[in-house]
Amino acid sequence: MKLIIGGAFQGKMEFAKEKYNLTDEDIFMCTADEIDFSKACIYGIEEFVYACIQNGTDLLKFFTEHKEEWSGSILICQDIFCGVVPLGADMREWRQVTGQLCKYLSGEAESVSRIFCGLEQKLK
Repeated sequence: MKLIIGGAFQGKMEFAKEKYNLTDEDIFMCTADEIDFSKACIYGIEEFVYACIQNGTDLLKFFTEHKEEWSGSILICQDIFCGVVPLGADMREWRQVTGQLCKYLSGEAESVSRIFCGLEQKLK
């Protein structure tokens, strides 16, 4: 699995498309309550994380149980776990759980890239 992280509008999707020769059909855009590991690239994991928090799903358990489904994928997550701490408890939890998931995924990944201003910083 390859993990790509970065802030909003930093070029994560464009980077993934170019580096891994992806088309729009290869990419699944997460919604608040759905994730589909059958695509080559899963974009917006943070949106799925928020839905899991709202419905009480144990996210790390979910990803562990579905590891075979995403182990060959390119996973893209917005970096919401840095910067100013949100005032609301639900937003703080979202940020914390997203960070914990990215920590788990980075340990499982064969490569981790942070995208900033369209440039890749290889972390792993």
